[in-house]
Amino acid sequence: MSNLIVHGGRPLRGEITPSANKNAVLPILCATLLSDQPLRLLGVPEITDVRKILEIFATLGSDVKMDYATGTLDLHHKDTQFDPQRHHLPEEMRSSIMLVPPLLARFGVARLEDDVKGCTLGVREIDPHVEVFGHFGSSVERGDGSLLVRAESLKAVDHWLDYASVTTTENFVLLAASAQGTSTLTNAACEPHVQEFCRFMRMLGVPIEGCGTSRLRVQGVTSFKGGEFRFDEDFHEITTFLALGAITNGEIVVKNSAPEQFPLIDRSFAKFGIVVEHKDGWSRATQDGGLRVKPPFTPNILTKVEAAPWPYFPVDLLPIFVALGVKAQGSAMFWNKVYDGAMGWSSELSKFGAHVVLADPHRLITFGGIPLRPAQVESPYIIRVAIALLMVAASIDGKSIIKSATPIRRAHPRFVENLRTVGADVEWVEGD
Repeated sequence: MSNLIVHGGRPLRGEITPSANKNAVLPILCATLLSDQPLRLLGVPEITDVRKILEIFATLGSDVKMDYATGTLDLHHKDTQFDPQRHHLPEEMRSSIMLVPPLLARFGVARLEDDVKGCTLGVREIDPHVEVFGHFGSSVERGDGSLLVRAESLKAVDHWLDYASVTTTENFVLLAASAQGTSTLTNAACEPHVQEFCRFMRMLGVPIEGCGTSRLRVQGVTSFKGGEFRFDEDFHEITTFLALGAITNGEIVVKNSAPEQFPLIDRSFAKFGIVVEHKDGWSRATQDGGLRVKPPFTPNILTKVEAAPWPYFPVDLLPIFVALGVKAQGSAMFWNKVYDGAMGWSSELSKFGAHVVLADPHRLITFGGIPLRPAQVESPYIIRVAIALLMVAASIDGKSIIKSATPIRRAHPRFVENLRTVGADVEWVEGD
């Protein structure tokens, strides 16, 4: 594992161009396997999960040409082959499950390791995926440490999800794209990265109605096109760098070509005295006189940031705002309505001297504005928790150590290099 050494107390100022969204890049990479035509993807980030998927493609015989210096990926799956006895999908990567539909479409079989997982966010079942596989006519067999999924053909279905799961929505679209007829999904996820994924599927020649809404209609096709696709900037990374500027009493200006995604995020910043401005393709966050929790109009209740599936406040960004709550004068509640294991890192904040109370597995209260001290803390395997701990460290004079910060590399290429360009004193070191 890698650790981060942070010498904090410096206002961070400057401009940053963020990378693409991991949660758009990975499903789109999986979707490329549907097509046997040449594809070019622009803006592909150099992150660990991308490397793993490209290694899988190379193992399967695909033509893979990746230039990380320019972010240009040329793919051609013309000679791809899959053997369930020899080829295993990586279990440490949640997105592996989205390779199942294109493998079914091309080879009629896919093998998934039984313990596929991602960040440690609590129990993350695969039952919704297995259910969707079955609805389209696939059989799912549990083998020795793996699941074998088979299908001779896929037939269109109408399905209503139990909850608006991002990866289940994307798997439904991938299956429907190869099914005979038109499929309908109700209670579909509609996050910006799901919308980006749907735009890519349209480029492949798949008719999709309802992109950005909770109901999708997908018409199956018999062949898929090639083409060129450019990724958007990651709204998670945009928000992260805006918050880093604000928490350090600086100002980071971030490239942002989709400000229409930000009204609720902007209002959440405002709860901590931060004003966000979007202008000419860039976003900036400013605060005057220090971070301060804005009290609600209704007396005797706490200011809240409630995170749930889009169009709620994005749950992946909640740790970033917890860090703001630790620094801001006043008290605030943070409510994770999705994951039951995502708040257990609050004890690490206490090592900085922060006053936080975990009310239950879903709700955390910060009593901010008290003096903090540098500390050595350890991140769980959750990307933006590692960043939240770094944010607190960057706001405090002195040397702090964020142990096990490796998850950051799963989503944010050149993260430390970007921070240095805006004045941060931070470096990676190898740890135990």
